[in-house]
Amino acid sequence: MASLKDLRRRIRATRSMQQIFKAMEMVAAAKLRRAQQRAQASRPYAEKITHMLANLAGAAAELDHPLFKAREVRTTALVVITADRGFAGAYNTNILRQAEQRVHEAPKGAIRIVVVGRKGRDYLRRRGYPLLAVYADLPGEANLEFARRLTAELTELFTSGRVDRVEVMYSHFVNAMVRRVRTEQFLPVAGHEGDAAQDRGTIFEPDAESLFAELLPRYATAKLYAALADSMASEHAARMIAMGSARKNAGELVDSLTLTLNRLRQAAITREIAELVGGAEALK
Repeated sequence: MASLKDLRRRIRATRSMQQIFKAMEMVAAAKLRRAQQRAQASRPYAEKITHMLANLAGAAAELDHPLFKAREVRTTALVVITADRGFAGAYNTNILRQAEQRVHEAPKGAIRIVVVGRKGRDYLRRRGYPLLAVYADLPGEANLEFARRLTAELTELFTSGRVDRVEVMYSHFVNAMVRRVRTEQFLPVAGHEGDAAQDRGTIFEPDAESLFAELLPRYATAKLYAALADSMASEHAARMIAMGSARKNAGELVDSLTLTLNRLRQAAITREIAELVGGAEALK
């Protein structure tokens, strides 16, 4: 059984950990508020430009733009968005397990992974997955410049023919308690077949080529930025909940250790009293 000195040391250490967990929980909560605002603000624009571009793609079916060109899918680039840091519960694990499942279900070599975040990079490298590209040291917040750079490099992978499709796997933020892993097609841009028939006679002003040259970079960046913003909000929510649970567990451990300490002290006092009484009786 632990001594009184050991118990006091454990209680002090656990209380220090409890304070650290509380501080991390509060920091995550503050970051979550900002990240949630960005995620919610990015969605309407991304959804609207995606819908508009899909409709225009159907209307301009004769336009031979490389980002609309669907071809036989032999190789898919799967962009897996994780975090740079841990202490976020099952946030990273949930995404990475689904990524592994996606790879195992496809023919060998058909999925090539582009990983975003150090946690994903470390996890996949340890298990021997070949990585097409790695993006670590992420910005602390969803960042348009990073989204543009990643968009440009993914677009180059597709247009050069190195991959035939690009998919993005990320954690979709629903609320602070609910997050869902999503996989969305990023490239090629898919048109809405139902809208195409009625929009065949659309007149483009200016011409279709100029219009799509302007819209496509905006579409791709907006879609990827929205996924990054969702991921950031999900990460902070997961970390806030994980640190809250850790703080609560630390508090329960302190209570349990304090109860054990008090019982040992009471037992020690009782033993001392019994020894004193026994000694007094022996002197009579």
